[in-house]
Amino acid sequence: MIGLMKTGLILFLHLLTLLIRLTRPGGAKAIVTENLALKHQLLIAQRRHHRSPNLTVLDRYLLGWSAMLMSPRRLLRCAIVVKPATILAFHRALVSRKYRLMFGSNRKTTPGPKGPSQTLIEAIVEIKQRNPRYGCPRIAMIIANIFGIEIDKDVVRRVLAAHYTHDPNKGTGPSWLSFIGHTKDSLWSIDLFRCESITLHTHWVLLVMDQWSRRIIRFAVHQGPVDGLALCGMFNQIIAGTDPPKRISSDHDPLFRFQQWQRNLRILGIEEIKTIPYTPTSHPFVERLIGTVRREYLDHTLFWTTTDLERKLNAFKDYYNHHRVHASLDGQPPCEFGNETSKPKALLDHFSWQHHCRGLFQTPIAA
Repeated sequence: MIGLMKTGLILFLHLLTLLIRLTRPGGAKAIVTENLALKHQLLIAQRRHHRSPNLTVLDRYLLGWSAMLMSPRRLLRCAIVVKPATILAFHRALVSRKYRLMFGSNRKTTPGPKGPSQTLIEAIVEIKQRNPRYGCPRIAMIIANIFGIEIDKDVVRRVLAAHYTHDPNKGTGPSWLSFIGHTKDSLWSIDLFRCESITLHTHWVLLVMDQWSRRIIRFAVHQGPVDGLALCGMFNQIIAGTDPPKRISSDHDPLFRFQQWQRNLRILGIEEIKTIPYTPTSHPFVERLIGTVRREYLDHTLFWTTTDLERKLNAFKDYYNHHRVHASLDGQPPCEFGNETSKPKALLDHFSWQHHCRGLFQTPIAA
């Protein structure tokens, strides 16, 4: 303790001597500064104890300011303990301190691009909390579709990484098929999938979607085994009250080879296009839609009867067509794709939530 007090007193006297003698004219300033730097280096060398000198903050400031008052030629001759790298590091520290004071986060006006606002961060986090299965691209598309704010999916990912805590409880088709599907309402894709009720009764679901807009036309449900007559009844139930398409796309399932099915299509004037055998990517859109229905809805709900299943599938159809955004449709729901008119955008500080499928999905809407 006594040694530290003695060193501090000597440094204070050195500083006082420097302030008094710097008022002298001519080259006396450089001589005084050089003398002070040499004396202080001798003090540092005395406390080395067979190791590299341990410079304190006061040592660095004193030697740094002394180096700034001497010429470079004299500086190299006077440097006994302190190396030129120490002076350069001191200068870099001063520059860093300068810019931190000028452009630090404590200033009111920080240059550079601004991050997302607090209201936008809260909206992103709340969308993720209410819909945990939504990914960053879909949340970015929802923000652009509902609020009219273009935001990159990477910005959403950074916001969720910083502000969202996960709760553990909670291929393309062939060119000919895509070309035909891009003609509006000219091609429908159909397929069948099976699901089990809570009482383990088998139900077959016929799914029909529009290839161009990815819109779900309708679901038809049949309990028990399906034959040609039942398949025709399900398809006729779907197209009742609507204009049938010019073509439909189906796979090589044996159910679509019944004679009743072929005759029914000829009566309706619909051309059937078969997919490429043993090529799952030739029928990608409806196959992916079936996976979406299973992963996002049927795997999270139960049904009792055929009527119950039809009611729940129709609720999912309304949500899918009118509110679920799609990357392949430029972030728009199927029913809005291709429409020139756009719905009013919501405000980040004034919006409400709309529940779908009994609260399984929640989307923001304009209040």
